[in-house]
Amino acid sequence: MSMETAFVPPRVASLDDPLRLAVLISGGGSGLAALLKFQETEPRCHRTVLVLADSEGAAGLEHGRQAGIDSKGIPIPPGLEMSERRMAHEAMVEMQLQSSDTELVVLSGYMRILTPSFVGNWKGRIVNVHPSLLPDFPGVHAHRDVLSSGVSTTGCTVHLVDEGVDTGPILAQREVPVLPEDNEEALQERVKEVEHVLYPEVIDMLCSGQFSL
Repeated sequence: MSMETAFVPPRVASLDDPLRLAVLISGGGSGLAALLKFQETEPRCHRTVLVLADSEGAAGLEHGRQAGIDSKGIPIPPGLEMSERRMAHEAMVEMQLQSSDTELVVLSGYMRILTPSFVGNWKGRIVNVHPSLLPDFPGVHAHRDVLSSGVSTTGCTVHLVDEGVDTGPILAQREVPVLPEDNEEALQERVKEVEHVLYPEVIDMLCSGQFSL
């Protein structure tokens, strides 16, 4: 019988010894920008030391570079079977995480599902924000599904990552009303505004040991 890997939380950090964060992105990096701004406003018990994207052309890498952070794209290797490409890509990501002494992996608009093997190595030390009130509306089409359902309230969820898709332990949620005139784009933008406030706050709490796993 197989046993799931237990959640191992990051160490409790301090202002004098902040936790080292790596942020994984896929697109424009608005969530990364919000986190970096949060870290710049006053001393925090965490700092971003690495930004990785799943393509070399990801616009969000510029946020990291402008902040003087090691920021690079790691494209999916061509010419292999899909499963082999995922494993090869994750091996390169893992190498970067290890070489930068990363202690917490922050997924911020990272559009790839991580393999159970990768998650197992970091379980309890990978955090994600999802644009719905989980467990409702998991997956990549959350806003479309919310609008199709007719619910009047959605929001965002910060959760630890486990071997499933959007199924890890929930750390915090915040509600956002669904307006009658909403389309996917309008709803997405309003949820993002809330994400950009909640996610850094929860990361701060996680790094300072305010959650028990």
